[in-house]
Amino acid sequence: MDREIVEKVAHIAHLNLTEEELNKYSVDLGEILEYFEMLDEAPGIENIGFNPVEIADAFREDEPIMEIPAEECTKDMKTYDGYIRGPRLA
Repeated sequence: MDREIVEKVAHIAHLNLTEEELNKYSVDLGEILEYFEMLDEAPGIENIGFNPVEIADAFREDEPIMEIPAEECTKDMKTYDGYIRGPRLA
C-alpha cells in the first residue's frame, strides 16, 4: 500500500503517526491486501454461502379446489344476488 494512502487515512482518522509507523503500516497493509487477493483467487468461492446448511424454499404449490359447493355454504345465509352481505365499514 502506498505511504501516501496511509498518510491520508491517518489524517482522516485524526491519528498522528511517526515516520516509522507510516512505513510500518504501509508495509503491513500491503501484505494484508496481498492475502485478500489470494483469497479472491480461491476456487469455488462463488458457491460458498454464509450458512453451512443449504436453505431452500419449502413452499407447496397451491391449487384452488372447491371442496364444498358454494350453494351448500350459503343455503342458510341471507344473500343478495348470490353474494354475502356484511356490515358497512366506516
